[in-house]
Amino acid sequence: MSKCLETMFNEILFKNPVISASGTFGFGREYEAFYDLEKLGGLCTKGLTLEPKAGNKGIRLWETPAGLMNSIGLENPGIDAFIKNEWPHLKDVNTVTIINVGGKDEESYLKAIEKLNAVDAQLIELNISCPNVKAGGMAYGIKATTAGDITKKVVELSKHPVMVKLSPNGDAISEIALACEIAGAKGISLINTLQGMAIDYKKKSAVFNNLYAGLSGPAVKPIALRMTHQVCQAVTIPVMAMGGISTWEDALEFIMAGATCIQMGTMNFNNPMAPVEMIEGLEIYCQKEGLSNISEIRGII
Repeated sequence: MSKCLETMFNEILFKNPVISASGTFGFGREYEAFYDLEKLGGLCTKGLTLEPKAGNKGIRLWETPAGLMNSIGLENPGIDAFIKNEWPHLKDVNTVTIINVGGKDEESYLKAIEKLNAVDAQLIELNISCPNVKAGGMAYGIKATTAGDITKKVVELSKHPVMVKLSPNGDAISEIALACEIAGAKGISLINTLQGMAIDYKKKSAVFNNLYAGLSGPAVKPIALRMTHQVCQAVTIPVMAMGGISTWEDALEFIMAGATCIQMGTMNFNNPMAPVEMIEGLEIYCQKEGLSNISEIRGII
């Protein structure tokens, strides 16, 4: 592969800007049956919490005409089990490993980060869409003040650079992104899923036990693209974009909007080979356009 897709995200070198999104890729093992994970620019783990989580009961996935709704509930084995059982495998994969971290409160975030200081991952993706108990259960990431506060505390404790993953369901997302940058974040990722609802008219009931669930897939792309552009205009740190990215053309649009890297999520379920096809498509585009590097078209909009 040529170096036309090599991408610097802060001080981290990615062989290409295509990364698997958290929550859709597990820890990568399932996809090794389809291709060599080292072809990816990076791999973002399933969201991890300090303690193991069994996840939500009832229906967890529900297809929509142009996307997918999920109510997984952050099911994961916990930090200790990840370090023991998954990290030994991941550390030997020659690509950038991003560890996604969530929490139920400030203490659990910080304890999780402290434990992860023991591994040599390249980047932490801080999921601040989790509930802030002290703020009445609202997500940390829907207000600039709470987002900045938790980011600052995590950055001060973490031995790894921290990228903050933003929710699209709060206040002005560019203000939240700027607060995270001021607090010391080395990057921003967005968007997390949009809150939605599904009703089964045959059963005359809500589909999900929690009533509301997260919407992802092609349906959210225009919103994700707009928010990516807004955040890229507001911050000086690099942005990793996601939200309905299905093809290399989609990825290109987000890069033109200012994103440094992109994450592919829902499409992994539909077409496991999609990330590899995207990488190949971007490389062909660079060759046809005579670009020495994909960064030449970044932020042209």
